[in-house]
Amino acid sequence: MPYTTQSLVADGEAGAVPPSNAAQEEPVPTLSKNKLKKLRRDQAWEEGREKRREVRKIKNKERKERKRAAAHKDVPSESPQAKTKAEDAAESQAAKKPKHSKNIQLPISFVIDCGFDDLMSDGERKSLASQITRSYSDNHRAPFRSCLFVSSFGGHLKERYDTVLSGNHRSWKGIRFLEGDFEEAARQADELMKGGDLGGKLAGAFEQRESTQPARTYAESGEVVYLTSDSPDTLTELKPYSTYIIGGIVDKNRHKGICYKRAMDRGMKTAKLPIGDYMKMASRFVLATNHVVEIMLRWLELGDWAKAFLQVIPKRKGGTLRNSDRILNESSTASSTHAEDAYDEPLERDRTEKETIEAGRSEILNDKLATEAMEAGKQQPP
Repeated sequence: MPYTTQSLVADGEAGAVPPSNAAQEEPVPTLSKNKLKKLRRDQAWEEGREKRREVRKIKNKERKERKRAAAHKDVPSESPQAKTKAEDAAESQAAKKPKHSKNIQLPISFVIDCGFDDLMSDGERKSLASQITRSYSDNHRAPFRSCLFVSSFGGHLKERYDTVLSGNHRSWKGIRFLEGDFEEAARQADELMKGGDLGGKLAGAFEQRESTQPARTYAESGEVVYLTSDSPDTLTELKPYSTYIIGGIVDKNRHKGICYKRAMDRGMKTAKLPIGDYMKMASRFVLATNHVVEIMLRWLELGDWAKAFLQVIPKRKGGTLRNSDRILNESSTASSTHAEDAYDEPLERDRTEKETIEAGRSEILNDKLATEAMEAGKQQPP
């Protein structure tokens, strides 16, 4: 039976949704092409996680088998002389390898303040996560390490660590991730440093201090400092039983002075690294979070800001050392490679080279003028 106007009205009375109601429904939001590509890449990455793990296992197994086969090939079981040679070679190789002593915990704390999650893009959060990972790695391997904290750990940054990075940070040792802010982290750091052996001992750059004053005096004089390049005060040294807070933000310099304002709002002491006292920079004195951590770790080891800056500050910053002659004489072998690229040439050498070049040019010009004058005199009629 064909539909008629009356039948359509009857159907509507039976509970069908009128066309006008369907038109009033909100449109489903559509994703951009870039967002769809990103979602597909993330989905493909997650789907291939198990496959990549199996591939890694296979490659590791094959590599171990190749090493085992090469060892058997180089050292046949029936050749005692070959065994002796191999043992001598192994002992010689072991002697060449540097002997790393056990890392020493110092009574000093570094806090990475991650309370800027809503001010960063996805790419900037990814960079910050990499910087935090690098900071943990540098601190974990440093000969003199600090008590490392990550405060305001939440939001998209925590989500990335839990999902994309598979929650590996939960197994890290010597670092604490806190949901509380940097003030809460500073309180916990103070309790940890004054809590006995877990807080560390005076060693490295702090070793000489132990003989001059008792550790209790330094524990009472510890301070909390928020490091920011906008501070009017300059840090001259790191003090034991103190906490140094580093702004964990990657913003491409969009939010200038935000760390300084954050510290001043809490009434907290601020300071900047003494980069300007030791380095001449071609850009602003703004460094990545992991570079600040690494510089302070180097100072704890060397007790010298100039050497610490020289080893850590990226060459792309265009930094050169002031008073380079002193650093050249005192620089360690480990930093000599970097020093050759970073030191300024002595002014006297530059002046001597310029004077030699100018003198050579003057002699050539005088000879040329004399030759032209002689030729002109020969051509003139008597």
